Amino acid sequence: MEAFLVSTGIVALAEMGDKTQLLSLVLAARFRKPWPIVLGILVATLANHGLAGAVGSWVTTVLGPDVLRWVLGGSFIVMAVWMLIPDKLDDEKGGDAPRMGVFLTTVVAFFLAEMGDKTQIATVMLAAQYQAWFTVVAGTTLGMMLANAPVVWLGDAITKRVPLRMVHIVSAVIFAVLGAAALLGWG
Repeated sequence: MEAFLVSTGIVALAEMGDKTQLLSLVLAARFRKPWPIVLGILVATLANHGLAGAVGSWVTTVLGPDVLRWVLGGSFIVMAVWMLIPDKLDDEKGGDAPRMGVFLTTVVAFFLAEMGDKTQIATVMLAAQYQAWFTVVAGTTLGMMLANAPVVWLGDAITKRVPLRMVHIVSAVIFAVLGAAALLGWG
């Protein structure tokens, strides 16, 4: 029980203000379909955290922290620019599904965003410490859901009252700040 509770608490706290919380808001604003997004986050988190013990350790030894920092920083800045490019969905009601569907788009985007993230690394360390893979993955997954699911539902409600363009501008600024912080080695 300790492994489950510690894993849940650590990941829920680590996720506050993290890039995947921002991704949850962006997905909610773009698609306005909270259930497929939340289910996509759940599936992506289960897959990512389930593989974290094997893949997480391997990636950090292959790329090293400096290369990861530059890749992450550059990715954030590219995402900031991309957020400012108008979308066809922006001009519509937002209900149209992307080519892969809202659920699969969320699974892929969330899974990739979690690669090398602090919650993925925390999952690796917790699994090693407690030697309880299932309990740790269950706890870290619950922590992710506690941090991200409310953002999806609140984000959907907010974007019904706030123009989508404003959400994109604010998101672009946040991504740009995160990119600069990563490139400068802050956090």
